[in-house]
Amino acid sequence: MFDRWRDDLPNLSRLMAEGAYGRLQSCHPPITVPAWSSMLASKDPGQLGFYGFRNRAGHHYGNLVVASSQLVRHERVWDILGRLGKRVVLIGVPQTYPVQSVNGWLISGPLTPDSEARFTYPDELRREVEALVGEYAFDVRDFRTPDKERLLRDIYRMTESRLTVVKHFLRYKSWDFFMFVEIGLDRMHHAFWRFMDPEHPLFEPGSPFRDALRGYYRYLDREIGQMLALLDKDVAVLVISDHGAQRMEGGFCINEWLIREGYLTLKERPVGMVPLERCEVDWAHTKAWGVGGYYGRIFLNVQGREPQGIIPPERYEEERDVLKARLEATTDHLGRPLGTVALKPEEVYREVHNIPPDLLVYFGNLRWRAVGSVGIGAIHTFENDTGPDEANHTLEGIFIWWDPQERFGGRELSGLHIEDIAPTMLSIMGVEPPPTMEGQVIHVAP
Repeated sequence: MFDRWRDDLPNLSRLMAEGAYGRLQSCHPPITVPAWSSMLASKDPGQLGFYGFRNRAGHHYGNLVVASSQLVRHERVWDILGRLGKRVVLIGVPQTYPVQSVNGWLISGPLTPDSEARFTYPDELRREVEALVGEYAFDVRDFRTPDKERLLRDIYRMTESRLTVVKHFLRYKSWDFFMFVEIGLDRMHHAFWRFMDPEHPLFEPGSPFRDALRGYYRYLDREIGQMLALLDKDVAVLVISDHGAQRMEGGFCINEWLIREGYLTLKERPVGMVPLERCEVDWAHTKAWGVGGYYGRIFLNVQGREPQGIIPPERYEEERDVLKARLEATTDHLGRPLGTVALKPEEVYREVHNIPPDLLVYFGNLRWRAVGSVGIGAIHTFENDTGPDEANHTLEGIFIWWDPQERFGGRELSGLHIEDIAPTMLSIMGVEPPPTMEGQVIHVAP
């Protein structure tokens, strides 16, 4: 957006040329949940108390639980504005399901199970939405699929449907604050990155999908132009992402590595690739296990904390330090240093609530995905255990601020952080950000 595709995006380019823009530092970890809530509550994930889509609800070894709207204990921007009588419209914002009341209108985000669920506030808004687009799509089905033609059609169909609703609401609702999140671009990155990136290990020269990602950017830019034309003359516009994207260079099989290094013991090795939760772990001889995803989560098996913990509490820090060092020394399939980063929660968060991982691990500093399944027979893989996925996240997203009342002349900003967004939104709305917010109001120097 900021450089080689900028000329393809006239509407976004105009917002940058007349406004201000820059790279936006995300939270740790830079994934949809917790990043959007970190942005909108101006709190770090430790303060929020969730560290991914799924989190430990206790120190047992069972499945993780989804971080729904009910886990968000801090006020987000629309809660504050609603209390002050401001009318809000929210469409597709993560962690808005289950639906809670707002001073305005809400269509829940991508964690909504299906259109049979209660997905609007107020309830009767559902009929208005379905009259516009029929069955409403919160996300695309199975975006990790080899059927790229079907997926591309589904992403466009979903986005067109959602933007029909967005433009209808822009025209016919009376609002002070309007926010929508389009998940389609994230899905396009994950599904089509390798076709446009010659440095991707799975790059296919001459693929019919080589321009799919750029084409979707152009499509969004045209739609943004239509939305801008619907706005009153005094409306400020922010274009923001919660994280960035980059090519995925491979997968690091985190539990296979823990088995090889003597940290994790199975009672029986599986035949073929199997999720760890479907294996019988020998907890009496296991020091640590991992959960895969765009980043890796490592949990230690501590006496008095886990049901069958074996690490004495007094040796916890020593064991964690050794494991951190060994993870950061991991290499790629050719024996080259990966550049892995392992983070301790209490060193990156102001507070630590609920049950965080003992270590948050960015393999290859997020160039490699953490693969949690076992039975793969190798530490490194170029096949994702949850289906084809060709991009991972980065710690830098994007920020554009365009204000018809105050043109900034294309100023490029630096030092922006995701926690700065909520106080900046409130400031634009003429509301003093509460002192409990951690971020700062973004100012554009004259």
